[in-house]
Amino acid sequence: MAYLAPSEFVTKMVDAGESKIFMSTRDTVIRAYMAGAILALAAAFAVMVTVQTGYPIIGAILFPVGFCMLYLLGFDLLTGVFVLSPLAWLDKRPGVTIGGVLRNWGLVFVGNFLGALTVAVMMSIIYTFGFSTAPDKVGAVIAGIGEARTLGYAKFGAMGMLTLFIRGMLCNWMVSTGVVGAMISTTVSGKVIAMWMPIMLFFGMTFEHSVVNMFLFPSALLMGGKFSIMDYMIWNEIPTVLGNLAGGIAFTGLTLYATHIKTAPKRAFD
Repeated sequence: MAYLAPSEFVTKMVDAGESKIFMSTRDTVIRAYMAGAILALAAAFAVMVTVQTGYPIIGAILFPVGFCMLYLLGFDLLTGVFVLSPLAWLDKRPGVTIGGVLRNWGLVFVGNFLGALTVAVMMSIIYTFGFSTAPDKVGAVIAGIGEARTLGYAKFGAMGMLTLFIRGMLCNWMVSTGVVGAMISTTVSGKVIAMWMPIMLFFGMTFEHSVVNMFLFPSALLMGGKFSIMDYMIWNEIPTVLGNLAGGIAFTGLTLYATHIKTAPKRAFD
């Protein structure tokens, strides 16, 4: 699998973060748009497989195909740049500022959302024959997901918000591990295997991914889901984004950087 040592792939993470911060606005948005669109298609595929088979685990096993495709093509997810961009600032790379990190996050968010929304509209047309009929089985399931994962949290109040935030944290712990997985091998097969495992885990455990939700919830609203745009933003997207940010940085970015780049001095024995 041409495995790279941790010190090597963590250096690649920092290099990637620096590259993304200095990337042009045009390229950043295009790459983010395509990432959001491909991940949305993978989410639609996974839901379809789950409906057809009755086994959610099969959808989870197959969902990572979208993640692998988008990263092999060099596209960017918000969950990935949440981890990579701050490392370049933390490493004091020349010219990297907090403003540059926030700019990168903002552009990728916009690109991901537009890409996922495009697929949400297209798939909703398919599920409803151009909005001329009620949603088919897959569309009805997606509409139900939208209600369950907004109003379902809201009914628990603060504890629902906490649960949502924690699920967002755990999600990007795994998703950002998948991003790292793309860097720990120099072969396509090695990259795919390393990416597949944590992505399957996050999807199978139904953690909250901000970009997947950019597809699921607009789709549900387009197909008559009984919740509002504000329900979606307050009781899913915003807390999920914050959870994804906290989980990715704390559990993946900072831990790998601290122990493989800023390694503590070795113990001295008497």
